[in-house]
Amino acid sequence: MTFNKKQRYRFSEAPIWNIQRKYYEEEGTKAWNNDQVPQYITSNPMIATSYAEMIFGFLQDRANKENSSEPVMIVELGAGAGRLAFHVLSELCQLRDYAGTSLPSFCYIMTDLAINNVLAWREHPALQSFIAEGLLDFAQFDAVHDTVLNLVVSGTTISEGDLKQPLVIVANYFFDSIPQELIYVGDGRIYEADVFVEYPEHHGSLKPSELLDQISLHYEHRWAPEYEQETYPYRDVIVIYQEQLEDSHILFPVAGITCLERLNRLSQAAGFLLITADKGDHLLDNWKFAEPPELILHGSFSLTANYHAIGHVFERRGAMALFPPHHYKNINVGCILNMDKPQDYFNTRLAYRRCIERFGPDEFFSLKIGVDRNLDNMGLQQILSFWRLGGYDAEFFIQSTKRISSLLPDANDEEMQDILRGIQLMWSSYYVMEQRYDLALDAGLLLFEMEMYEDSKRFLEISMNQEQGEIISTVFYCLAVCCFELELYEDALRYVRKLLELEPDHEEALALLNQFELG
Repeated sequence: MTFNKKQRYRFSEAPIWNIQRKYYEEEGTKAWNNDQVPQYITSNPMIATSYAEMIFGFLQDRANKENSSEPVMIVELGAGAGRLAFHVLSELCQLRDYAGTSLPSFCYIMTDLAINNVLAWREHPALQSFIAEGLLDFAQFDAVHDTVLNLVVSGTTISEGDLKQPLVIVANYFFDSIPQELIYVGDGRIYEADVFVEYPEHHGSLKPSELLDQISLHYEHRWAPEYEQETYPYRDVIVIYQEQLEDSHILFPVAGITCLERLNRLSQAAGFLLITADKGDHLLDNWKFAEPPELILHGSFSLTANYHAIGHVFERRGAMALFPPHHYKNINVGCILNMDKPQDYFNTRLAYRRCIERFGPDEFFSLKIGVDRNLDNMGLQQILSFWRLGGYDAEFFIQSTKRISSLLPDANDEEMQDILRGIQLMWSSYYVMEQRYDLALDAGLLLFEMEMYEDSKRFLEISMNQEQGEIISTVFYCLAVCCFELELYEDALRYVRKLLELEPDHEEALALLNQFELG
């Protein structure tokens, strides 16, 4: 590969960030097709339930405080495909209804840089009930520059000081994907690690994902005395790095911190609860002797989020930062209570302890990796237990149907009923992505094998009615049998005839037709 146009940039001003923006603006919700940009780890029902529990705890903590009659705004930064918001809202509403206690009202605001994503959420069928109830709104938001939230549904603008309640901020895989400074600590001095970017030939014709894959980055240190001056706004954390680190490259999240500061000013209460998950390190030791960063490519790219800096900055201002006491493996989930007397928010803190510290999304994902590898050796009770732990997630069901089917001959009635209940709960909280999958077909065929004909008929007809392409003959055959068993003979005959149109020599269909004619 031949490279040309070698140029030097400050890391936060390098062209990779504009390429990243262009990628998301062009792809919209298609960016998450085939998990090109990872979404499962941060958007599955289990992590959403953990978030809903913490938000519910926060609403409980706010119930008897000043301005408790005002709604609490929950702002998700970089809401992406929208799946996390849907699951959080679904669980939060269930907690609210189940508890039946007096709580502040709330409104979830999904935001993203890409306007195409905002427009797609506005029309998504799964979100319409939340919109109608006044629980959901949307805004295009540039985390690097914007200072207000222009809401799409209500048509209102939230500006500095407009809110009376503290803000809840949700930031999943967010801080690792927005511009960061890159500094180097050596001999007690602070340097900027500038980046040299080399482009491939004819790079103007490449798509953003192709360009990110082919550009080359090289780093060179430049002494940066501004970080060592007392006037530098985050001087306290820089001093820690100077005193305790050596020969270390540090991604410094100025854009992330200033974004939180701007959002903080939207509230008269001048406070926020941040719930965040990322590939991010909150332990100082993990930044010792750190090498220059490498772009983790997945259509776009991501880096490591510096939770140590974010937590330290706000803790110096009186906040309480909660991160797991153990080392994370796949995803680090943190909670920052940036408000007056954060220790008083005991319901929020208890929810974090219960849903993150004790067993959280990181542990769940580690288990899932093991389950995926051993699924063909698992028993039905093990599969059902993990499915239940994951909140009856559709993705796990899709990959498990073949194994479940093989175990049905030995399943008892109770296990059959639990499978049916799981399918019903899964369907009630299913969020259709841009890349569609015929979940109803899988559910209907499995229920047919279980001889649950009424439920099988329901799902197979959903599949048939939503299928845009050619309907497979098996669907008509199963529907014919379901209708026959349910004594819906006219419907059964109709499905038999549709099947014979596709396969005139289908023996089972001919036998069924013969039964009708004899009857």
